[in-house]
Amino acid sequence: MKTPVTLLTDPFINNLCDDLATPVNRPPTNNITFSLCEIHRIRSTFSPIELKNTVMPWNLPFLRNMFQRQEGRVREVDLGAFYIKSHGTKLARSHMHDWLILVLLAVIEIVLNIIHPFYRFVGKDMMTDLKYPMKENTVPVWAVPIYSVLLPILVFTFFYFRRRDVHDLHHAILGLLFAVLITGVITDAIKDAVGRPRPDFFWRCFPDGVDNYDTWGDVICHGKDKDIKEGHKSFPRSFAGLGFLALYMTAKIKVFDRSGHVAKLCILFLPLLMASLVAVSRVDDYWHHWQDVFAGGILGLFVATMCYLQFFPAPYHSEGWGPYAYFRALEETNSGTRGDAPVDGVGVGMQNVEIANLNQHSRRNSSNGFRQVSLSDSVQVDVEYGRV
Repeated sequence: MKTPVTLLTDPFINNLCDDLATPVNRPPTNNITFSLCEIHRIRSTFSPIELKNTVMPWNLPFLRNMFQRQEGRVREVDLGAFYIKSHGTKLARSHMHDWLILVLLAVIEIVLNIIHPFYRFVGKDMMTDLKYPMKENTVPVWAVPIYSVLLPILVFTFFYFRRRDVHDLHHAILGLLFAVLITGVITDAIKDAVGRPRPDFFWRCFPDGVDNYDTWGDVICHGKDKDIKEGHKSFPRSFAGLGFLALYMTAKIKVFDRSGHVAKLCILFLPLLMASLVAVSRVDDYWHHWQDVFAGGILGLFVATMCYLQFFPAPYHSEGWGPYAYFRALEETNSGTRGDAPVDGVGVGMQNVEIANLNQHSRRNSSNGFRQVSLSDSVQVDVEYGRV
């Protein structure tokens, strides 16, 4: 089965060949591989058209993964600047339908907060678990949009001034707002439909401590309507904004670049730790049951991940540091400058080569064939472990 892979630019291979020529003391191996320099030498003899249709007798998945990682580094160096002033308006117009959907979600969210939730039956025997005292939120309600929306946008803006890519800024903000609003609509819809009482429901319903029930055993509340309404909105709660920020930072600082820097992993956990502490404070303030926070956290992270992957590659991908739109714009810019058509819709200035299993190389004639070579022990280990 043929496996497509993208080979790197000539300067990179030249440097790679110089590194392969340097002896390094490493354990010997009996595996037989193909010399990258030999492949590069033969590759340079083909025209672009011939190269595009070339089938190479090379089936080394670890080398393919190594190439993809190195390709991401090369393409990151080949950055183009896309400013808000020059590209922002066009980009926003191209996503006008997305912004309209966001407005619709915001309207739905407002309506869900206005309507009354389902008033679930609450009997006297259920009040044992609902007599926790009423407290003010440790983290006030007005702070929620600050840490879940404004803080991530400030981080997005910081990276914009570093990379000068309006695609990254626009898609990060768009994805964040989608994650927050979709999660908000889902959670508030469930709250209104379920109507689960909060842990402090007794004091919301009977602020004077004198309980009252009808003939069916259901509560007859005489507290403030606002408190009673809020008392039926315990399930669930989520924090999609900080989850989205965690994914964004993971990609930007390259947590999964296989370099083994644990400090990057610690930075990744900062937004998640903040979200967890806010969630714990909700339980400590008796505004939510722990099950509400747990279910809401899973829901929020799931929605945040789905919204993030709509605009960005996975954080562990070699090109996870940039949005899909950036690479498309960079490809169009480079293609227009060279007058070339893009090769594969993703690669920039790269030639695509199809790689087949070793038993398929007989299909090539002798003039275009590739010969199998055995690397020295040190080079074999370098290639097999992706150290080149």
